[in-house]
Amino acid sequence: MAVRPVSRMLQRVLRSSVRSCSSGAPVTQHHPGEPSQTAAEELSRRRQFLREHTAPFSAFLTDSFGRQHSYLRISLTEKCNLRCQYCMPEEGIPLTPKADLLTTEEILTLARLFVKEGIDKIRLTGGEPLIRPDVVDIVAQLHQLEGLRTIGITTNGINLARLLPQLQKAGLSAINISLDTLVPAKFEFIVRRKGFQKVMAGIHKAIELGYSPVKVNCVVMRGLNEDELLDFVALTEGLPLDVRFIEYMPFDGNRWNFKKMVSYKEMLNTLQQQWPELEKLPEEESSTAKAFKIPGFRGQLSFITSMSEHFCGTCNRLRITADGNLKVCLFGNSEVSLRDHLRAGASEEELLRIIGAAVGRKKQQHAELLLMLQDSPPAIPSISSQDPFRVQGIRHRGSFSNQMMILWKGGWVSQTPLLAQRWLGSSCPQRHCSSHLNSDANPKCLSAVSRAPGSPSGPLPTSDQLTHVDTTGRAAMVDVGGKPDTERVAVASAMVLLGPVAFKLIQENQLKKGDALVVAQLAGVQAAKLTSQLIPLCHHVALSHVQVGLELDGTCHAVGIRVSCRARGPTGVEMEALTAAAVAALTVYDMCKAVSRDIVLGEIKLLSKTGGQRGDFQRT
Repeated sequence: MAVRPVSRMLQRVLRSSVRSCSSGAPVTQHHPGEPSQTAAEELSRRRQFLREHTAPFSAFLTDSFGRQHSYLRISLTEKCNLRCQYCMPEEGIPLTPKADLLTTEEILTLARLFVKEGIDKIRLTGGEPLIRPDVVDIVAQLHQLEGLRTIGITTNGINLARLLPQLQKAGLSAINISLDTLVPAKFEFIVRRKGFQKVMAGIHKAIELGYSPVKVNCVVMRGLNEDELLDFVALTEGLPLDVRFIEYMPFDGNRWNFKKMVSYKEMLNTLQQQWPELEKLPEEESSTAKAFKIPGFRGQLSFITSMSEHFCGTCNRLRITADGNLKVCLFGNSEVSLRDHLRAGASEEELLRIIGAAVGRKKQQHAELLLMLQDSPPAIPSISSQDPFRVQGIRHRGSFSNQMMILWKGGWVSQTPLLAQRWLGSSCPQRHCSSHLNSDANPKCLSAVSRAPGSPSGPLPTSDQLTHVDTTGRAAMVDVGGKPDTERVAVASAMVLLGPVAFKLIQENQLKKGDALVVAQLAGVQAAKLTSQLIPLCHHVALSHVQVGLELDGTCHAVGIRVSCRARGPTGVEMEALTAAAVAALTVYDMCKAVSRDIVLGEIKLLSKTGGQRGDFQRT
């Protein structure tokens, strides 16, 4: 089939007084002074055109590069019940007035038109589509459209377990669930809301109702969750999941940073080191995913390579926003309001001309994204071992994926697992938080004023010279190249005096910004690894362990912070421990400053230090 001639014909049709039927065959309007054609001649000419330019569906949905668009994404709402860091700012986004949003009838009218023209797959999106009250009814009515083969939904999963039985009965045939971490506390940090248990319950319900595969979308961000790749893939061993790793993409409000993006090839390399037998599956036509499978595993994994290897050449997607704008490219700024034309009484033919013109203008690839990549530095795939953003120390020492499998098999969704209880402290009258999840560790953190373990081994020898100043008095980094590698451990503490109001809100976890203890704990872990970037003359240290513990002290309305850092190398880790304690304290302040500014940060001090040539230190 010669598709490009059809598309060029379409563009000529749209620029002239000739209109088109849905097949793309021109229907010439009569002009005064021109000889008219009989109906038989017109019909014969159209049949001849169709024989020469056979198309599988409407040429209005075929662009100038021959791409035929059979997949429509419809946003049901701009609202969302989460605030994912890669998606929108914490304060949310300005919402369109309700009167300017598509009504249910308008959504269905446009859906019918697109399906009639060849769309055979519709995916409902948001915002969060499952917060729309009539979502089940919309699915049921879409299910009645002849020619529509697939009705899917992309959801954050918060309301999925409750609504899925009704949605399945209405005709929902495909599910994508967003989940970026398997660690409950990190989930709350990423989405700025609670709800990890509800999302897992939704995935469990989808499997229970027979959806296969259940697609799990994971946006991979350097320093936040790339250390969980193996855990996600391990879930596919016994579960019918398609875990889809999505390259971190720019959106308005997410403060996109190229350094946070983990490329498809880097992720694949990580997985192949664990599973060399990883097999690539044949790519489906117009698929955005590169699919792989581990032999013997029930599920599979995929990569959405929007950034490193775009799939513009086979794109078959169109999007309608919640306020009725047609977007032919997710990354493009161009939009056409179908809502305005619909409400102005446009006929079906007029709407098709508008749609066809927009599709005809679709670019070969998303130019805005290419410009962004050209202005960005190249990715460094070998960064993972020394990446200062990598969140170390919050993964379980044992096999987390094995624990997840046990919880799945045991029907864990009916109760809070021990792992989540430890992280969230939901059942503890005195709240505390620790970044260390050793199964044999006491889940209750030591208070900031507790004595550090171990005994002193003598006073720390002092020097009569500043080690970071050279002979001329200028600042200089100490040369540690000749020092032996030894095991280094440092413990530091800090105290935040909150006052009764802020203390009570943290104790009851009622702060609007979220769980202050969880956020401060993660901030402390990241700060420990960023110390060499914050303190100019510090060496970069490859930390093997970071533990940040926070505990509430009701006697003085305070948060006690205790940090332990460990590494093997030629230099100590006391600066890492002190930096982590200080940043954790600052984070508590930031979380509470809207409530009270009468907050005091203090008692930032080194409690103990072991390892190194100058001996150990123990504060008495």
